[in-house]
Amino acid sequence: MRNLKLQRVIIASVVALSFCQVTACDQESGSRVIIAGSTSVQPYIEILAEAYAIERPEIEIDVQGGGSSAGITAAMSKTADIGMSSRVLKDEEQDLWSIEIAKDGLAIIINPNNPINDLSLEQVCEIYTQGITNWSEVGWGTTKQNNTKIHIITREDGSGTRSAFEELVMEGKQISPRAIVQDSNGAVRQLVADDPNAIGFISLGLVENGEKPVKALSLDGVYPTHENVVNGQYQLTRPFLLIAFAEPTGAADEFIQYIMSEPGREILRSEGLIVE
Repeated sequence: MRNLKLQRVIIASVVALSFCQVTACDQESGSRVIIAGSTSVQPYIEILAEAYAIERPEIEIDVQGGGSSAGITAAMSKTADIGMSSRVLKDEEQDLWSIEIAKDGLAIIINPNNPINDLSLEQVCEIYTQGITNWSEVGWGTTKQNNTKIHIITREDGSGTRSAFEELVMEGKQISPRAIVQDSNGAVRQLVADDPNAIGFISLGLVENGEKPVKALSLDGVYPTHENVVNGQYQLTRPFLLIAFAEPTGAADEFIQYIMSEPGREILRSEGLIVE
């Protein structure tokens, strides 16, 4: 983990210095940009903000979580300069300004001690409605007496990760009220890493981001790789969006321009996101 963090700092420093060579570094100073919303998008914006601070230390980038719906609401009410969302905008939200900064896969994760490697989308749906309640029903062990009851972990209502999962997997069915609810991808990941019987869903880019390992499952025989997300074979994909009440100006616009520049996009690629 220490080496990974050091590598991120080095990458951030290099790309920030590169960006400074191609952008005006003497624009308005003393500005603050408030960004709020998706906890899936949040860690990537924080890394970008750290890199941007090397070039523009006079601009404060304040990054907060809260979930996609909270970020969209913050953009609508102008309590945040920029909202973050990991789900597509609904019809009533289409008047907001938005830009896609990357695509992400949604990974179904289990504990590495679980021998299961592949599930169908139908099986995942059945697990989350509790039509399937024991790992023996999908191949781990031979009887329900093996004490391999499935512990389902989900995100909270309003989470873009949950919205994407419900749209892409659940097909209108409800996640069981017995599911253990967590308020971040990191919390879901931690529970699955600690529980051999658990299953959860998180951002694909965060599968390798933790002290303890988790295992991403293939779905209907297709593994969640960047290549399979890009070529469309892996079905669980979603956009990472930045949103504002109107087209951003000033320091907010400058930070978005940095994100969409090649140095910013290279940071997103290095962190495991899909950037076209």
